[in-house]
Amino acid sequence: MESESEPYVRLATMRQLHQVVADLNTARSLADTLQTVADGVVNGLGYELACVNLVRPDGDLVVAAFAGSAAADALITGRVGSRESWEKRLAMGEKWGALRFIPHTEGWVLDKDDVPTWYTDGPAPRFEDEWHPADRLFAPMYATGGAGGDLIGVLSVDRPRGGRRPGAWGCEALQMYAFQAAIAISNARLRANMQRALVRLEREQQALRASEESFRQAFEYAPSGMAIAEMGGDQHGRVLRANDALCRLLGRSASSMRRYSFSDLVHSEDMGTLLRTSAEGGRAELRLRRRDSSYLWVHLRNSVVADAADGPRFLLTHVEDIEDRKRRELHLAHRASHDSLTGLPNSAELRARLASRLCRRPLSGPPSAVDSLDAAYGDHNGASAYGPGATYGSGSTYAPGSNYGQGSNYGPGTGYGTESGYSPRPAGESYDTYDSRDRFDMADTHGRSYDFSSGHQAPPPAHDEGGYGALGSFEPHTHAVAPAEDTDDGTKGLAVLFCDLDGFKSINDRFGHHTGDAVLIEVARRLTSGVRDGDTVARLGGDEFVVLADGLGRADAEDLAVRLRNAIIPPIRVDGRAVRVGASFGIGWAQCGITAEEVLQSADQRMYIEKRSRSKQHRRAG
Repeated sequence: MESESEPYVRLATMRQLHQVVADLNTARSLADTLQTVADGVVNGLGYELACVNLVRPDGDLVVAAFAGSAAADALITGRVGSRESWEKRLAMGEKWGALRFIPHTEGWVLDKDDVPTWYTDGPAPRFEDEWHPADRLFAPMYATGGAGGDLIGVLSVDRPRGGRRPGAWGCEALQMYAFQAAIAISNARLRANMQRALVRLEREQQALRASEESFRQAFEYAPSGMAIAEMGGDQHGRVLRANDALCRLLGRSASSMRRYSFSDLVHSEDMGTLLRTSAEGGRAELRLRRRDSSYLWVHLRNSVVADAADGPRFLLTHVEDIEDRKRRELHLAHRASHDSLTGLPNSAELRARLASRLCRRPLSGPPSAVDSLDAAYGDHNGASAYGPGATYGSGSTYAPGSNYGQGSNYGPGTGYGTESGYSPRPAGESYDTYDSRDRFDMADTHGRSYDFSSGHQAPPPAHDEGGYGALGSFEPHTHAVAPAEDTDDGTKGLAVLFCDLDGFKSINDRFGHHTGDAVLIEVARRLTSGVRDGDTVARLGGDEFVVLADGLGRADAEDLAVRLRNAIIPPIRVDGRAVRVGASFGIGWAQCGITAEEVLQSADQRMYIEKRSRSKQHRRAG
């Protein structure tokens, strides 16, 4: 009878096992899966109590689910047993395949460990295979389904129905169920991790979208120009995206900007500055070309942004318009180095340009012009009419009230020559209204030259410790030499023509400073019109001017002085009145081994010699 009923018992158990395993796959969360595992042991395998002990990330095991007794559930669910105690339990007792059975005769050893345990009362066994209340049966669950995998939990079962220890079929069924439970728990964990990852990813994507939108709005609506450019490779610096402010700043459309790189737009003189600007945190002031081919001074600031963790990197470039500041700086520099009345280089600028050509080391040769002059005429240091503290006298129009605007009567046709390149503004127009493309070649008191057309500032000339020129310069120095005194040996030098106006004081006294200012402005125009490109015409102060002309012999310098004197003599019309002034010239020569002051003093002394040698009638103004 028993042999005929055994297959039917096994078949019924298989059906129950199949059902509880199917229930494992319907759980929606890890907690539901764990509880379903515990319930399946009670409902499908014929045990009255079942407990699921789950391995935590720290390795200890926590009671995650309980079935069969509400009192026991409340007592031990959530309690933690150490990994060491569990490994001790799984290493002792009898091995029933993958199961571990610890009989009540050995269980007393475990009474003092920290594994959560429930206790049930019952009579002592009456026969050999009867279940004792202190018996313990564990079914380990491994991630790969076998003992070689990672332990993910342990099933604890108690009080099999019928009161007997499980036979071979019962042990096999429990092992199969533990295997399926391990798969279900692993899948539930995976789903839970995926759900958390998806939630986290969605939050990150939302944050990224919000960040991108914030960046887009900040980029597009920023008041200053911004551009995203490629970084590295052959296309380094190519504009990928430009905001509206940058497009308006350069007068270009967003689509046309993408056809350029910053190297295509930068001024040729600023290319070195652009190349020296580092990508990360680099800053530079340079000029960018607008659509109308004009150039605009801007301040560039670079920062590096990455598209993703390992994605390509781009340059985020901020472009700030500094044209007004640059114009003010250049205007102040121009005012510091140029005469406010005539627009010519002033005394400090003249000395800086002259000193930049001289060094302390003279060439071997005949005595200098100063030595020869002093030997012939004596020392005339006291005759100098220029330099700090010089008094210009009542005929001087170099007074704080002098100006080149309201009180000066000149028109657009009065160009100020090739050296200064200065075109006077129309009457009544503010200096600030000049276009930045108007050309002002100028230099500050340190010898740095400027050009308003390009905004370029050249480096200052190198000086030795005495401030006499290029001795010690990093660039090769060409010594300045003076032509021979008595013979024309073909030597070309830097001629210094000192000019003093004759009869100017009487014009100031008779007609006032307004007329005197107009005369000085016209004389400056005539002087600059009579020299070459690259020559310097400067006003020392009062009615004294100096011309620096390089590459001339003695005969060339004398011819230049005659031409300039003849250009000054014709009448000058001021407010319908014609006035005339004369001019006396003294020629000095710049040469290394003497200072700029000595060169100017030599030319000044020769000018006075020339003035005294001419009759007063020839010197009187008409």
